[in-house]
Amino acid sequence: MKWLACELHTHTLHSDGSQTLEELAAGAVKLGFDAMALTDHNTMSGLAGKDVIASQFGLLILPGMEWTTFHGHMVTIGLSEYVDWRSADRSQIDEGIQEVHRLGGLAGLAHPFRIGSPACTGCFWEYEIQDWSVVDYIEVWSETFASIRTNNRRAYALWTDRLNEGLRISATSGRDWHAQKETGDPLSVTYLGIPEGELTTEEQLVNALREGRASVTMGPLLLLTVSLDGQSYGLGSMIQSSPQAQTKDQGELQADITIDFSVRPGLWSLPEQKFKLILCSDRGQELDAEVVWNGERSDDKWLRLSGLPLSSEPRKWLRAELWGTVRKVNTLIAFTNPIYFD
Repeated sequence: MKWLACELHTHTLHSDGSQTLEELAAGAVKLGFDAMALTDHNTMSGLAGKDVIASQFGLLILPGMEWTTFHGHMVTIGLSEYVDWRSADRSQIDEGIQEVHRLGGLAGLAHPFRIGSPACTGCFWEYEIQDWSVVDYIEVWSETFASIRTNNRRAYALWTDRLNEGLRISATSGRDWHAQKETGDPLSVTYLGIPEGELTTEEQLVNALREGRASVTMGPLLLLTVSLDGQSYGLGSMIQSSPQAQTKDQGELQADITIDFSVRPGLWSLPEQKFKLILCSDRGQELDAEVVWNGERSDDKWLRLSGLPLSSEPRKWLRAELWGTVRKVNTLIAFTNPIYFD
C-alpha cells in the first residue's frame, strides 16, 4: 500500500468559504496533502475547472457536497452528479443516502455532535437513521486540535458503539476548512491506502474510504496488520477464518504495528516522549505498550512492533490507538480504522 494524506471537508466561496478552489488547492499542497475533497454546502458549482487546478498543483480533488439541512450535515464524496438534498426528511435520510450510493458516492455524518441551533443551525445530527449499515463513514474528528474537543469525543464513542454492533463504518477527520488562515493548532489528516505501483485516481481514493483503508492522525502515520496462517490482513480487511474456530493447526493470530514519523516532514511536531500504544476491540483494551520517540533525529523515523500475540477469544473488530502529549495535554494522537473478524 501507499498512503495518501487527505483533507476530506473543505469549502470555497461557492458556499460559505472565503477562498477560491485554486487558493484552497494551493493551501492544501502547502500543508502536505496529496488529495482533498471539495464539499461545499448544497452545491457542486465550485468544482468547475477542478481538473485543470488539480493538474496545476499535482493534487487530487475529489468531488463532493455537504448536505446542509435543519436536521444535520451530511458529507457526500465521490459524486460527479448533483444529488438533490431538499427532499431529505428527518425520518427518511436513508433514502437520500441510497440515492448517493446509486450514483457511486459515499455518505458520512459530518461533526454529528457539534453545537446546533441557534449557534449553528443543523450542525447537530438529528436525522433518524433507520439502517446504520447504509452509512459509509463518520467524521469523528472535526476542526483543528480535534482530539481534545468534547463533541469529537462523542463522535468517536458513537463510531465505537456502531462497530460493537457489528457494523463496518469508516472513521475520518475533516478540518471543515473555510479560509486560508494560519493556525498554530495541530491539524488532523486522514490517510487513505491504495495499492502500491498503481496509478492514483479519485476512484481509488473513494474506494479506499469505502473499504476502510484509512488511518487518522495529528502527526505520525499509524498502521496495523494482522497475520494468520501466513496471510496478512490490512486496515478494512475481513478475516474470514475467525478466532472462534482457531485451532493449533491454524496458527497464531498476531498483530504488527508501524508508526511512520517521516510523513509530511516539517509540517507537524511533537515533543520527545513515551507514547502509549493500545490495541482495542469490542472486547475492550487487548494490549498496551510504551514506545519511545526521540523527536526529530533522522535515524528514528519508523517504529515497528512485530509479532504481537492476540487472544483467540472472539472479537468483531480490532484497531490501534496512539496516545501521547500534545501541547502539554495527554490525548489521542492517531488511530487506525479497524480490521474486522467474521
